Amino acid sequence: MTANLQFLTLTLAIMLASCSTQEVKNNDITNPKEAKNKSTTPENERTQSNGQNPAMTIMRNGLKLSLVRIMDGGICKNEFQGVKGAFLLYADTKDIDRIKQEKGIAIFNTFETKIQAISEHALQEAINETNLSEDPFSLGEDQAQQKLASQLVTQFSNKISKDLDSFDKETSLTIDISPFPPSLVFYQKGCETSTINPEDSESKT
Repeated sequence: MTANLQFLTLTLAIMLASCSTQEVKNNDITNPKEAKNKSTTPENERTQSNGQNPAMTIMRNGLKLSLVRIMDGGICKNEFQGVKGAFLLYADTKDIDRIKQEKGIAIFNTFETKIQAISEHALQEAINETNLSEDPFSLGEDQAQQKLASQLVTQFSNKISKDLDSFDKETSLTIDISPFPPSLVFYQKGCETSTINPEDSESKT
């Protein structure tokens, strides 16, 4: 089955054009504008959970990236197993300003398509490498979900790394994409596309 990530609320082009992280919204998690800036994130370390709030900034390749979008999506690995959750998109706002001046805002429409494609590809490969079988050694459902989230985040990071580098070289826009662990919900006893991506299902009816 194919991964599907939906961009929430505004289009990427509008969000990048405004260069504002204050409008990022998600119905399932705390609005990140309430989160405090974290300036101590080690270089090249991807976003980790700080309570229920995603970090507003991270470091990648020596550059400070800001949270500009939250994507929502998921995938059924098979008829029993799958995952859904939020995926965080970070970008270098200086790159955004420069590209807007050089190429205009319209160019971000093509970036949206590329970002969605590489995110879906990474999620597809990550879920294939993640063992979603029930863990008999977990001390409860919460711990089991945390272990699965840790696996998926690691696999996603590994799978998307080369595509992010290629995107940077092709577009001159430095970005980072990572799953937001507290938002991830794993299915182990039944997974339906209509449950994982209800908006996608509705669009086909």
